[in-house]
Parts: sequence; structure tokens; C-alpha cells
Amino acid sequence: MKELNMENKNLLGIIGGLGPMSSAYFYELITTHTLAQKDQEHIDIILSSRASTPDRTDYILGLSDKNPLDYMIADAKALEKYGATAIVIPCNTAHYFIKQVRASVNVPVPSIITETALQIKKCNFKKPAILATEGTIKSKSYQNEFDSLGLDYMVPDAETQSELMHMIYGQVKKGYIPSPSSLYKVTEGMFRQGCDCAILGCTELSLIGKNIENNTVFIDSLTVLAKVSIEIMGHQTTNLPTYLI
Repeated sequence: MKELNMENKNLLGIIGGLGPMSSAYFYELITTHTLAQKDQEHIDIILSSRASTPDRTDYILGLSDKNPLDYMIADAKALEKYGATAIVIPCNTAHYFIKQVRASVNVPVPSIITETALQIKKCNFKKPAILATEGTIKSKSYQNEFDSLGLDYMVPDAETQSELMHMIYGQVKKGYIPSPSSLYKVTEGMFRQGCDCAILGCTELSLIGKNIENNTVFIDSLTVLAKVSIEIMGHQTTNLPTYLI
């Protein structure tokens, strides 16, 4: 049998399953936004969708002693061993563990939160509303990034955060995708208080945001990570939302 020539070929590793629907959508986003004329011009990808990984928010909040980091490190090492030349994690809450994951492998592991914060800065937004899980909010992952960039921001009040958690855990993770009006409802007050954009800072929220028409103010972290993934693999992007161009 003729040996395959795969020397110097970039391979994107994805630590997925956090959750499964958003991982599938992430793969769709990468495919949609990669400039290609045929199959062979798309990115080579290996996706590990370990849905059994313990919940990140529960661990961060001390509601569970099951550490998802052990699973994520095992997947990162497996992806690197398979040949991944970069690894991404399409889950905002998992940024809490990013330093340990990076230390476990010898390939780049860009962060969905860092890249989204940089994109906000690049777009000259002044005050983003942070829509994310309670774990992401409590760990101040986005807040720390914006503080380092000198940007103002707003986090949801208790009532709004409760509504967001219901959308994420009570609806999307159970297979029901609510209409974009649910996002308009939870951000209305935040925009009135001076926010000029809102971050879909949970990949379950990305599944709601995909149905927003003529979107200019909802910045989807999953689409940002898809763009970064395409570029880090040495490919060109296409058909990106206006806030990413």
C-alpha cells in the first residue's frame, strides 16, 4: 500500500462535547466560513466530542467535585498525539482551565474568551454586555480580559443571569432553541444602561444567535473562535459577519 504523504499538514484538534450541539455548530461555522472551492481545500479537523465531561459551571461554583480538567487534558493529549497542530475548545466556561490545558500539550491552544475580547477591542465597541454562564461570570474570565484591555463592560443582574441560565440549561441543552426575542429581552436593560454590544459568551447562546437577522451588536464568541481556527490553520475566511470583517 502506498504511504500517505501528510508531512507539514496542519490539523485542527477540537475538544468538543461541551455541549454537543454547539460543537456540531462550531464545525458548521468553520466549514461555512472557510474559503474553499472543493473538499480538499477545507481544513483537516479531528473532533473529540466527550459529552460525558463533567459540567464546568457546577465545578467552578462548588456544586460538584467532579473536575472536568482531567477529561480536557486527556483529550488535549490524545488530539496532539493524533497529530493536531493546534487545539481549540468551543466552550467559554472552560477558559477557567485554559492554563492547565496549555501546559499539558506542546501546540497552541487559543482561548475563545481572549480572542472574543480582542475582537471587541478591534471593533471599537466601548461597553460590551457579557452574556454567559454563571461559572464564566463568577470566574471573571471576560472581566479580567476587558480590564487588561482597558474596556468597560456590564455583567447581568441576578434576575437577568437567572434567565440566561434557564435559556442555556433549561432550553438549549435540552434540545429546544428559543427565538432571538429571548436575547433581546435579557439585553434590553443593559443596552439602556450604555452597552453598545452584547457577547454571546456561552456557545449554547450561539445557537440562539444564529437566527438573528441583520445582526450588528450581538458578538458571537463561537464565530470568533471559528475565524481564529481557520486563520491559525493557514486558510482564508469568507462570508463572515460584518463585525468580524
